[in-house]
Amino acid sequence: MVAREGMHHPGDDDRMPTYSVKQLAQLSGVSSRTLRYYDQVGLLLPRRQGDNGYRRYGQAQVDRLQQILLYRELGMQLKQIRHIMDAPSFDRATALESHLAALRRRRAQVDTLIDNVSKTIDQLEGRIAMSDREKFEGFKERMLADNERMYGAEIRERYGDETVEISNRKFAGMSERQWKAQEALSSQIADTLKAAIATSDPAGELAQRACDLHRQWLCLFWPDGMYSKVAHRGLGEMYVNDGRFKAYYDAIDPQAATFLKQALDVYCA
Repeated sequence: MVAREGMHHPGDDDRMPTYSVKQLAQLSGVSSRTLRYYDQVGLLLPRRQGDNGYRRYGQAQVDRLQQILLYRELGMQLKQIRHIMDAPSFDRATALESHLAALRRRRAQVDTLIDNVSKTIDQLEGRIAMSDREKFEGFKERMLADNERMYGAEIRERYGDETVEISNRKFAGMSERQWKAQEALSSQIADTLKAAIATSDPAGELAQRACDLHRQWLCLFWPDGMYSKVAHRGLGEMYVNDGRFKAYYDAIDPQAATFLKQALDVYCA
């Protein structure tokens, strides 16, 4: 019989503290129902289950739960978390260093937002003058913070920290005119994509036009020279397979994510 991960075996140090489901829930702030679900999907298996069938959690499970919650804080899905943590190459110290860097980036963005809001209040009350560019900088910082919270872990794993940081700097350096231009391009993509869906032809002129507009929009954010047909096509697959991206495009039309993926398969062939 194959031993189930997390079960008690001879030699385990019984002097180490263990926790019941209820105790670990109180300790971590995670509900007992969530811990049972993590067990059910194989994400966090108990160290052992006693003769009465009760789950017990040891130090290894406490540490693993902390790591799971850190990944959840960064917006990662459970399936992603399990894939990363169960990989042979997973190293907890490296993962924690990555978390620390992400949290420092988030703190810097929040500090910038606090400063921007404070200046705006001072301007409204007549204490200082604030340029339109300064107001815009605060808006971009909020966008960066939101993007990092929602997608940061995934895009950094896919493209690497250096590429993401270059992209963020490119975004932060956008002028108001450039920002308005990308907003106009984004609206044009949505309108063209919606019209293309009505034709039911991913290889048609409108669909391919939407793909080319999408390429232009990507190049406004991606580092110079990063664009490739392979990377573009990979995004189409992500739009379908990742619920967060799928929801964004399906807000345009219920078929938008799938149709765009099919159109990109043709465009990037």
